[in-house]
Amino acid sequence: MVPAWGGVFGGTCVLRRLVYLAMAFLCCGSLAGGAPCKIQAVNFEGWQAQEISNPWVKLTIVPQLGGRLMQVTFAGHPYLFVNEKLKGKYIPPSDPSAKGRWFNYGGDKIWPMPEGSGDDEHWPGPIADVLDDGEYKFTTISQDSVCAGRLEGPADPVTGLQYTREIRLSSDSPQISFHAVMKNASRHPIRWSMQSVSQYNTSDPKDRSAFNGDFWAFTPANPQSAYLGGFHVRAGLADDPSFSVEDGLFKLHWMYLQNEVWIDSVGDWIAVVDGQSQFAMVERFHFYPAAEYPGKASVIFYKNGPALQMDEKGIPFLKTTNPEDAMHYMEAELNSPIVRLAPGETYAMDTEWLPTRLSRNLKTASAAGAVSNSFTASPTAGGLMLSGEFGVFARGKLVARPYNHRGIALGDIVLQDANPENLIQLRQEIKAEKNIARISLRLVDERGTDFGSLGEVSIKYSDGESAEQ
Repeated sequence: MVPAWGGVFGGTCVLRRLVYLAMAFLCCGSLAGGAPCKIQAVNFEGWQAQEISNPWVKLTIVPQLGGRLMQVTFAGHPYLFVNEKLKGKYIPPSDPSAKGRWFNYGGDKIWPMPEGSGDDEHWPGPIADVLDDGEYKFTTISQDSVCAGRLEGPADPVTGLQYTREIRLSSDSPQISFHAVMKNASRHPIRWSMQSVSQYNTSDPKDRSAFNGDFWAFTPANPQSAYLGGFHVRAGLADDPSFSVEDGLFKLHWMYLQNEVWIDSVGDWIAVVDGQSQFAMVERFHFYPAAEYPGKASVIFYKNGPALQMDEKGIPFLKTTNPEDAMHYMEAELNSPIVRLAPGETYAMDTEWLPTRLSRNLKTASAAGAVSNSFTASPTAGGLMLSGEFGVFARGKLVARPYNHRGIALGDIVLQDANPENLIQLRQEIKAEKNIARISLRLVDERGTDFGSLGEVSIKYSDGESAEQ
């Protein structure tokens, strides 16, 4: 093998780190990743809002609307649905006109689970109440290298819940961190799950008045699912062609047909992908195998559209909506386990959002990024041809790390720059002798931090040859 610089310093971690640092300054600019993050008051679509931003991401929060994160913009792309008819408006839950109604402002928020009206341990929402659209208080926790804001909501006398949510963004990464807390604000025990509800915009990026027929959602399927076929259609057509399980993934292809699907995913991520613009959002969460989840579902997707209903005579009909008046969104919902809280007790749910670029052919997601076309390494006359398609979660370099048959790393080979703002299409030949048994593709940032693997393959040589010892 003819090594790159990593082969020379591969056995010395300190020297390797120094080279990565030098590479960062020469190729990527300062280690700070540009300007620091900041928090500022802004006017957003007629609402008084707080904006947390860094060079990659802009988060727009409207505390008045139930502490909603109303918009997330990455590389100029807005992800979330905002209801055109309610822009700049606010109907407090105490308003007589709000009784028994729901005002779908859009954005991202926290809801209780399970839903229903059968008893006090079910939330009769979505409905105008202090949890969904009560006025929250926003406090700046920190700025500069890490920007964090806290949203504190009022106590709800019906459920006994009170929500607090911290949203955090560093200056050198597009990663968004959430720390949501539900508190028992009552004087008696309560039992609830907490749900992160994100309404993604499903408009056609070329024509916002039309729907996007190239919109997708994914999450790891449960091989021992409690649901027949790996998912449960809770509302809508059971044979909706939007849903499938393929290659270990639950896959949703958005269609204009109302439905709600529950998945008992054992993974720790979901991904939402706009196949037209190739912008994607990966949401990471914690899954607890022994815990009780609402209806066994850790993940729920809801898509709006026409619905099959029954009239007063029991005759089925399709309730349609004029496409010009329809709202263009799909909900991605992450559930926490159901927990019992004594008075004053709290439970926290931590999640992360990772914006990136990706095509519709998602295969998997890891700590480093998401994979559209799997990593491959094919022997050539002079070495190996490496290929694949990826979206990464941090800025840095793609690095090939070969190993011999004993599992010893032979030295890192720097391939190309990697940035979350760009879809990475790798096709590069490296010089290598036949002493490589397997090779791993890594994302390494400017500080030398290894974010993990984007794929690993064993090398299969022709004519029965194997890696030399």
